[in-house]
Amino acid sequence: MLEELTNQARQATEQVLEVAKLTKGQLFVVGCSSSEVCGSRIGTNSSLETAQAIFAGIYPVLQERGIYLAAQCCEHLNRAIIIEREAAQKFGYEEVNVVPQPKAGGSFATTAYAAFAHPVAVEEIRADAGMDIGGTLIGMHLKRVAVPLRIEVKHIGEAILLCARTRPKFIGGSRAHYDDTKM
Repeated sequence: MLEELTNQARQATEQVLEVAKLTKGQLFVVGCSSSEVCGSRIGTNSSLETAQAIFAGIYPVLQERGIYLAAQCCEHLNRAIIIEREAAQKFGYEEVNVVPQPKAGGSFATTAYAAFAHPVAVEEIRADAGMDIGGTLIGMHLKRVAVPLRIEVKHIGEAILLCARTRPKFIGGSRAHYDDTKM
């Protein structure tokens, strides 16, 4: 079961990166309810082992491409974000003082905090793309304008998987021209 979760997470991450065309140094946000992955209602059955298996499928793919992982905490920490200190400094995000735990922050954020070289928590970010595993509501951490992505992977475990990328806002009027590569 855990190996299958790792494979699903890896496949989903690779597919999102392919469609979203992220480049080195960009932010990829992941919200993950390990409870939903295991078939329970969000926030009721946190599983560190499940989160670790999913993290093992996502993080190496992002590291290999030089993309920062932003792990969204649960509602109990107001959906704060765990990122590497380097990313927080690069983007000018203010650090807050909290250490996620499985039942207060979530198992995925707890796993990221333990795995990152220099983890910090920040209250909000503006990510370039992301994955919402189990209805964790990552939209508050995406840049405007979010564009839903359809990928082959529809679930990770029992959790519904929703993915998005972002694009620059269109400005101008009827005479404006746009860069098709940014659509």
